[in-house]
Amino acid sequence: MRAFMIMVLITTPSVLLPGVTADGKQMVALVALFAGILTFVEYNATYPGLIEFRDAPPYNRTRFLMLLVIVFFLSVMARSEIAPSTLARLFEAVGILIGQALDFPYSPVRLLTLTLADANDHGHMQAVRSAAGVAYLISVLALAMFSLLLRIYDWPSKNGAFNVWTNLPMFDPTVGGDVVARLERDARFNLALGFLLPFLIPAIVKFSGMGLGAIDMHYPPTLVWLVAMWAFLPASLFMRGIAMTRIAGMIRNKRDRNAEQAVPGYFPA
Repeated sequence: MRAFMIMVLITTPSVLLPGVTADGKQMVALVALFAGILTFVEYNATYPGLIEFRDAPPYNRTRFLMLLVIVFFLSVMARSEIAPSTLARLFEAVGILIGQALDFPYSPVRLLTLTLADANDHGHMQAVRSAAGVAYLISVLALAMFSLLLRIYDWPSKNGAFNVWTNLPMFDPTVGGDVVARLERDARFNLALGFLLPFLIPAIVKFSGMGLGAIDMHYPPTLVWLVAMWAFLPASLFMRGIAMTRIAGMIRNKRDRNAEQAVPGYFPA
């Protein structure tokens, strides 16, 4: 089911948006098949691989739902320009309102819009602004929902034994000093990068002279995926930082309980 849902996610823009060439659909199908096989192998392997928190929901489930909603919403919005319908027009109107509300000075949406090389095309500017506003709002809401779920379900304590090796395959707890200190340091780094990335990506693109206009942003699938990744990556880093902070707190609490049981009269500082 996970592999199938990943394939649905990847093929959503090419299915919803008309005008995709036959070669483009074949390429999307190939990428979707590869991603589905990779997901199937990762989740059925005994030993960890590339996917983090594979046995510790709702981390990956929340990230997947966030990206799926962003891609679906942006695809329907982009469809309104090619094959208008009542639903597409409704999504477009909501996107325009959200984009206008979030397009204020120094906002991530404003910075992303300013990176467009084709600044004279008002319709194109509005489409990108609406897509950026919707994607950024969905990522913020997903981040808030993720934090709420962690508190409600006391994650990861109520998930049973948490296997650091399986859920953090790239993190070696035996290297580099205290595990808790390393987890907290990595968590702070992810939180800081997640906060800055929506501002840094447009700035880097702008000052490098590339401009998003160097890529065909008028092609709807390209617009959908670029804006979706721009909103998804920072929120994903934020979620990873929050999750690692919770894991560090869990390990510290377990240490304190073990020390209290081993030493009579011990009280943690």
